Amino acid sequence: MSAAQLDNTPQKVPVLLLKTRSSPGDAYEERFSTPADAGFVFEPKFLPVLEHRFKTEGLARIRELLQRRQIGPGEGCSYGGLVFTSQRAVEAFAEVVEQGKAGDQGWPHLQHVPIYSVGPATTRALRAIPQQPPLKIFGEHTGNGESLGQFMLEHYGAWYEAKPEKPPLLFSVGEQRRDIIPKTLMSTELPSERRIHVDELVVYGTGVMESFKHDFGQSLRDTSASETRWIVVFSPTGCDVMLAGLGLLDGTEITGKARESQGSRGARNTHVATIGPTTRDYLIRAFNFEPDVCAAEPSPEGVQRGIVQFMKSRQCKDA
Repeated sequence: MSAAQLDNTPQKVPVLLLKTRSSPGDAYEERFSTPADAGFVFEPKFLPVLEHRFKTEGLARIRELLQRRQIGPGEGCSYGGLVFTSQRAVEAFAEVVEQGKAGDQGWPHLQHVPIYSVGPATTRALRAIPQQPPLKIFGEHTGNGESLGQFMLEHYGAWYEAKPEKPPLLFSVGEQRRDIIPKTLMSTELPSERRIHVDELVVYGTGVMESFKHDFGQSLRDTSASETRWIVVFSPTGCDVMLAGLGLLDGTEITGKARESQGSRGARNTHVATIGPTTRDYLIRAFNFEPDVCAAEPSPEGVQRGIVQFMKSRQCKDA
């Protein structure tokens, strides 16, 4: 291959995705492995940040409810439906189902129960849970908690329209979560006959993986020769480790602020993108660090679009 040919080969841009790779396939890997607009070629790499631990008490509560058949449309049931907005919560639920089946053909006895899911990834995980006939899953199209809440007001209300008071919903959650769904369904602005009581059950906790600091540092060393590299942040958890690894924190305290020198954007080859405004605002508020890109929509397409637009604008400035 000639030197000219080599010169025409676009350099791969490393993209460090601070998340666990979804199985069996990850939409971010698929998106960033496909050549983007303007000829940019990305090289995605996953760096797991979060460590999830199932909560024994939460799992025991789900097991008890399923064994006693307390989730269903019957008058004596404690709950009339289930809500999931994270894959980790589904994994916790699936573990209980797997442990309890023991040859029971009807297990987990949710044949007549509406189960609500916030998006495609969570829905795929729910569909993998065995039951005959399969679980009745709704809400995949909503995409976020606010839309799912509005959808449930109508759908769950119609499901139990014969009941003057709607049975409560059980919402499996992590230790850190937003309260948009309970607020939407239990809003005092709603007529009493439309309100739906929601009980949150913590089934998993979240922390920073012990290996993340080392793995992140190694990835920075491995990609140090790249003209441009990106870090995509999906959660406030681990942001302090990320900024410290980039040498952008004053001191070693978690409450430290980003160094003022980080404001000189032109001198840096490392750029940071966030999946949405929650993580962006956290970085600004906690560390006085403003990421280069905040995705307009929290999706692989939204993140890549923001990065490509940023890089194209940089090319125009450098021309």
